[in-house]
Amino acid sequence: MINIITGLLLLLTFIGLVIYVMKGGNIMIGFFVMTILWIAIGRIPINTAVNQLISAPALKYGSTIMVIIFGSWFGRVLVDTGIASDISRQAVKVSYRHPVLAAILVCLITAFIFTSAYGVGAVIAIAVILLPILTSLGLKKNVAVTAFVMAIGAPMYVNIVIVKQIQLFFPNVVYGPKYLAYAFAAMGIQLIVVILFILLHAKNIHKNDHPAENKQSDAPKINKLTYILPILPVLMNILFKWEPVPGLMLAIILALLLTGKLNHGYKKMLAFVNDTIQKSISDIATLIIMLLFLAMFSAVAVKVTANFNDILTAIVPTNPWVLAIAFGILSPLALFRGPLMVWGAGSATAAVLAATGFFNQYFAFAMIIVPSVSMAVSTCITQSWNLWVVQDQKLPVKTFLKTGVPFGWITCILNCLLAAIMFG
Repeated sequence: MINIITGLLLLLTFIGLVIYVMKGGNIMIGFFVMTILWIAIGRIPINTAVNQLISAPALKYGSTIMVIIFGSWFGRVLVDTGIASDISRQAVKVSYRHPVLAAILVCLITAFIFTSAYGVGAVIAIAVILLPILTSLGLKKNVAVTAFVMAIGAPMYVNIVIVKQIQLFFPNVVYGPKYLAYAFAAMGIQLIVVILFILLHAKNIHKNDHPAENKQSDAPKINKLTYILPILPVLMNILFKWEPVPGLMLAIILALLLTGKLNHGYKKMLAFVNDTIQKSISDIATLIIMLLFLAMFSAVAVKVTANFNDILTAIVPTNPWVLAIAFGILSPLALFRGPLMVWGAGSATAAVLAATGFFNQYFAFAMIIVPSVSMAVSTCITQSWNLWVVQDQKLPVKTFLKTGVPFGWITCILNCLLAAIMFG
């Protein structure tokens, strides 16, 4: 009887977190309060709670925080060295004679950059270059913005910064060939959806009589070898089994070397490095604390999930195809930090799903990352860089959602079914 009451209280507080987050509540505070509530409801001894569920998870999460920091720093280096903007500028050269191809190329280049780059600062720096190109080709604002942000979302399946955050719930998932085979396929599916989205609006695309490249003619020349750098950390993992931090460090050093930032004297070099570090840490400072609270909440969720077992057994399908279809159809629940958004109320869903042990961890991981990336990150206004882009372009939020959500939904269904094929 006590376990039933405990399970019901845990379920009610879980629903309370979902409602709180979806109404715009602070996610960081939500994680902290839920951690305390579930410790109390689960009747966990104080010493166990303090040492095993609060202290230990935060300390263990330190390695992931390092990956996030280096990933953010690499993104800032790509922007501030001019590498990202130079890669982006190559799309402009196509825009005069082949405008439809140019629009598609802009999105593919955006996706390529964000295979390793991360952070709202990097998105803003790329957006101010590429969005004017898309609109100058004749795409309406809602189409240009949707194509751009979905192109950013697609490589998040591969981006080590994103993957490391979700590995918190699924420690058996290794960032290596097995996962990356799925990740690149899921990324490819989303990019195909983006291309089809552009082609559906191709009638509005026209030749650009005033190519934007003229505005950038005075930009400094960038060594073409730097174009491989955004994908380098991923390649080092695939080819040589490197961990993320060494791969990111190598990419940062090569970026500084190939752009001449190491040849401007010690003081200038040091000032540039310090500046990029400060900006990158500032970009993710709040995220780091939120993730530490999330690590604590996840540990508590695993501890108390036994109280959910009877309820979960009754409502959670054990057939992976049924779950894949269900998650695909219900993926809009990731919108507004809802129960399928891992950086929102979906953190509780992820923790509970992981703790049940009903499914292969790679499959369960995919069920969580798909709606979080293809729906929430790619089409939701609560994603920080989406909000910035929408405000910068003066695009009504309702229009943004109506344009992007149907295509994000299609992507979610396809990638959930792909996970069932590969991992189910």
